[in-house]
Amino acid sequence: MIKRSFLTVAALALVTLLANPDARAEGGWPRTLHSASGSVTLQQAPQRIVSTSVTLTGSLLAIDAPVIASGATAPGSRLADEQGFFRQWGDVAKRKQLKRLYIGEPSAEAVAAEAPDLIIVSATGNDSAIKLVDQLSAIAPTLVVNYDDKSWQQLVTLLGEATGHEADAAARVKAFDAQEAALKQKIALPPQPVSAMVFNGGGRAVNLWTSESAQGKLLEQLGFTLAVPPAGLQQTHSMGQRKDIIQLSGENVASGLNGKTFLLFAAEDQTAQQLMQNPFLAQTAAVKQQQVYALGADTFRLDYYSATHLLTRLEQLFVKS
Repeated sequence: MIKRSFLTVAALALVTLLANPDARAEGGWPRTLHSASGSVTLQQAPQRIVSTSVTLTGSLLAIDAPVIASGATAPGSRLADEQGFFRQWGDVAKRKQLKRLYIGEPSAEAVAAEAPDLIIVSATGNDSAIKLVDQLSAIAPTLVVNYDDKSWQQLVTLLGEATGHEADAAARVKAFDAQEAALKQKIALPPQPVSAMVFNGGGRAVNLWTSESAQGKLLEQLGFTLAVPPAGLQQTHSMGQRKDIIQLSGENVASGLNGKTFLLFAAEDQTAQQLMQNPFLAQTAAVKQQQVYALGADTFRLDYYSATHLLTRLEQLFVKS
């Protein structure tokens, strides 16, 4: 009788937790997380995390979560090191002996071989394994995360809760916010508004960051105003109906880049020079006034590491000594 009573109370407590996950004590387990594909319940803090998204892996590393393996992108590119991991955290991955699962196309078999107790999947982007969620969920609890509508601070906070590393996430955010606030006090903004973009293929295609993107959110926090393209060009394309970019191509590039300043993400000074020499953009206000700035190759996806580098780059460009 006593045993049955205890089990009934425990069951009721678990039902209450599932119905109201915010009611759990800080740091308590089990905990329920609201995934983009539904709720996921973790019975204890994960010890073997596999990330199928190279974009999200940097945030896991930043909060010292026990990520043991990750999907990768094309190795040896302007964005990635020889492992296919983003350059801004490649050294951290080496120190922590992070294993590369695969390059590009996700593999449920490769994930299963690592015996994970938590799998992280991005809902959108080229590194999304969303099509494999059913297979992955049969291997281990699978958390699907949208990164196209969140700042990196929101991402690490979410992942901190998922992994039991809330304190690490809060410490990273606090340190960064202090650095950002200090920069905002002394930055001299270039002509506004700005077109913030990734400039691809010699200008034949451009991904324009929106205010929904991590890049756009950071710029707005610093006081920048994002230029809004003409209404007819505001289309959200790409995998998973992304909200963080507007894709421009062909004749729409020049008319869509209507900012008085161009900020080039995932770019070094050579790319800025190429844009300045592009005949199709010669009549844009930013080119005519030579207000074109490269913000570094590692800013294609913002995590703690690249966002910190971005603040340093903006300070170098727009703070007078």
